[in-house]
Amino acid sequence: MENKQGSEGFHYTYSAGEQAELKRIREKYAPAKQMEEDKMARLRRLDRRVTQKAEIFSLIFGILGSLILGLGMSLIMSELGLALGVLALPVGILTGLVGGVLICLAYPIYECILKKEQERVAPEILRLTEELMQ
Repeated sequence: MENKQGSEGFHYTYSAGEQAELKRIREKYAPAKQMEEDKMARLRRLDRRVTQKAEIFSLIFGILGSLILGLGMSLIMSELGLALGVLALPVGILTGLVGGVLICLAYPIYECILKKEQERVAPEILRLTEELMQ
């Protein structure tokens, strides 16, 4: 800390370490900013939760559909199908179609869940954004 005295009065210059300490002390006594950060963190968490739920369900459907489609293909093309004999081809085709349908439903399920979650969380997000914009 330097003390310079001029005709206008005292002028102090603080080092970087002292500046950081001043900021830490000041933040202890500024609760309004802390509340805004908490609201912003809550807003981000709500927004992330909406998309995560939709992503998780659509991924489950897509992965499950891929596995079922693969089972149907392996019924048709491998020795597993030889154990079933003549039934391997129709069973494999039906199993593959079920898997394909599940894969095709993954995106519409994502959109449906995303829309419902957005409608559910919209009032809270709008309230938080109004408070943060003011």
